[in-house]
Amino acid sequence: MSLAIGVMGLGLGIFAAIRLSWLRRTYSLLQSTDAGETFVEVVARTREEFEALSEHVRRLDRGLLETRGEVTQALRHVSVVRYDAFGDLAGRFSYSAAVLDDSGDGLIFTSIHGRTETRTYLKGLHAGKPDITLSPEELEAIALARGGNG
Repeated sequence: MSLAIGVMGLGLGIFAAIRLSWLRRTYSLLQSTDAGETFVEVVARTREEFEALSEHVRRLDRGLLETRGEVTQALRHVSVVRYDAFGDLAGRFSYSAAVLDDSGDGLIFTSIHGRTETRTYLKGLHAGKPDITLSPEELEAIALARGGNG
């Protein structure tokens, strides 16, 4: 009987030694790293950095949405149509230029070059509708600015 108890004690001792070794390895992971931080401190710091980065990304997203809204109002669609306004004067010195935003708001600049004088006109557009009657060249400039072929 004492032999059986001794074998059981030896088995229990080996089991306890193996378990202690495993616990030491696990505990050593939680102890300080080369930088002097514990595993828990590293996880806490990483979480704080992640939250700071997440907030930074949210701010960038808001800024991007604001910028997209501003870009739609930018006068970024531009075209120029050059032509001869008078049959006796060549060289295509006259022009109509359309400058529009995404919703069709913008301006049309027209310069009519004659033999003795040049006249310049400015017409407005709101939602693609002019405030004054447009010439065929001005209509072509608007169509080109909107991406059409005139």
